[in-house]
Amino acid sequence: MKILQLGKFYPIHGGVEKVMWDLTVGLAERGITCDMLCGILPDESIEPEYVDVSRKTPDGYEISLGPYGRVICVRAITKKAATIISPVMVRWLRKHAAEYDIIHVHHPDPMAALALRLSGYKGRVILHWHSDILTQKFLLFFYKPLQSWLIHRAERIIGTTPVYVRESPYLKRAQYKVTCVPIGIAPVVYDSRDVVAFRAKYPGKHIVFALGRLVPYKGFRTLVKAASHLGPDYQILIGGTGPLYESLQKSIEALGLQERIQLLGFVDNALLPVLFGACDVFVLSSDRKTEAFGIVQIEAMSCGKPVVATEIPQSGVSWVNREGVSGLNVPPGNSLAMAEAIRSICRNPDDYLQFAAGAMERYEELFTSRKMIDKVIKVYEQQD
Repeated sequence: MKILQLGKFYPIHGGVEKVMWDLTVGLAERGITCDMLCGILPDESIEPEYVDVSRKTPDGYEISLGPYGRVICVRAITKKAATIISPVMVRWLRKHAAEYDIIHVHHPDPMAALALRLSGYKGRVILHWHSDILTQKFLLFFYKPLQSWLIHRAERIIGTTPVYVRESPYLKRAQYKVTCVPIGIAPVVYDSRDVVAFRAKYPGKHIVFALGRLVPYKGFRTLVKAASHLGPDYQILIGGTGPLYESLQKSIEALGLQERIQLLGFVDNALLPVLFGACDVFVLSSDRKTEAFGIVQIEAMSCGKPVVATEIPQSGVSWVNREGVSGLNVPPGNSLAMAEAIRSICRNPDDYLQFAAGAMERYEELFTSRKMIDKVIKVYEQQD
């Protein structure tokens, strides 16, 4: 098989791009030829760790992943409504599409769908449905006919949780070709000595960690309010940057919680594993269906950390964090319930150990990168 992962942009920042990257690398490591086609903006560049294995091309850049894989970054003009605009992608796909047995397109990405539609490709198409388009209603008005074509064109549709694809209004008539492949990741690995040193900064405290862009749907205001219901023996650490940084900091100060909540800002790759390893509980406070899965949950689970997440209607978040096994789920936006869930997990050492073991077991059962790649290969091997 020769596979093309199609969609989104480089460098890798969001969950969709990470899944594309992990599939490309994982399939290539198994000797299956797999390329990844994405856009790169004028002000972006190849990340330092890939400089030695990349080359400039007439269309942009190409990163070698060994004999079986490469990442093809084609030039984009700009990014609008979280979508790149890249005429070069259309041209590249028209020229090379016929070289691939399967094009695996990742949704939502109007540019990728348009490029596929205009490519004239006659081969097999697999559609990876990461989420509905929820916030860009104006864009969806124009994109909907192309989205409907893509759903019809796809031979199989992969969803990341059974809940999300079952509840999506756009997939109601396509359930017969929908299958679930949960997102899988490599485990987060940390040095226990670094964790001990980090925890020493907060002696006698339960460390609660949260991570994500500081944007409205992530629900960090709820977590800030939850801290006011917890005692001084709880330390809340929130990693990430975004437009709400200043307003969240003002809310923390207004509540007099400067000693209990710390906004960490950007967290680099060296510190991130330490934070996962040092925390007692990980919290995913998102409150809208825009949060379809929550990869950060499974990163925490891979470290054996219990999770407090939210029961967002029609989202897969609370399916990922199984109630009473890997953690607890609370109504979105309910700060009191969130605080009680955090306290409930930490209150009893025996209960805590049970949640921690349950989190690790759920990760190993469903969310390893090996299992994700195994299942995707099975999808590729199934033909009508």
